[in-house]
Amino acid sequence: MTRRLRIATYNVHSCFGTDRRLDPARIAAVIAECEADIIALQEVDVARARSGGIDQAETIATHLRMASHFHPALHLEEERYGDALLTALPTRLVKADALPSRGEPRGALWVEVPVDGVKLQVFVTHLGLLGAERVRQTEALIGPGWLGAEMPEASRIVLAGDFNAVSRSACYRLLVRRFGDAQVMAGGRPRPTFPSRLPLLRIDHIFVGDGIRVAKTFVHDSPLARSASDHLPLYADLDIE
Repeated sequence: MTRRLRIATYNVHSCFGTDRRLDPARIAAVIAECEADIIALQEVDVARARSGGIDQAETIATHLRMASHFHPALHLEEERYGDALLTALPTRLVKADALPSRGEPRGALWVEVPVDGVKLQVFVTHLGLLGAERVRQTEALIGPGWLGAEMPEASRIVLAGDFNAVSRSACYRLLVRRFGDAQVMAGGRPRPTFPSRLPLLRIDHIFVGDGIRVAKTFVHDSPLARSASDHLPLYADLDIE
């Protein structure tokens, strides 16, 4: 038996749109247009003055009637900035920690989502801008502290995020040795996600491990999505075996 889930990854740019308007509700509306079950978010602000001091992860989750997990890769006194996972499904936070970084601090979030007897292990990250830095971060991610850890029985793995890495990059090549690129597995031509108004680069990815079949992927490029953030959200319909 299989269970189909829709997974999304979306860099929300601190909820500032391409029109420079700050609007977390608009980000939530973009996500709601495609009814994802699990959403990986990057560039989320919590208690930052520039975005009104709100908890963006919780605000977006409330709009969607979901719960959120948040990991701040960056701390500036009380202000935080990082990655989040949103879902209405049951969850267990496994780990939230930093990745080796030279420039802006980066991190990752690991959440277990039980689904019909399967323990879906969902990893969310946002890698750095420098190639060598991304390689170190990827090596840490596939190592024993994260994706290479001993998993519970009946686990399935999904890794999603903004990798700042195109398919010819060393970081990407390291990942596809171990995991499937959902867009490639779905067939057809993979679609870029950045920048949102004229997408040219495929740097947002969803990777899957054994026991997961990719039924479909799509980049959501509605008028609302093109204005809500500088990235477009990437979705994947996954059959969890």
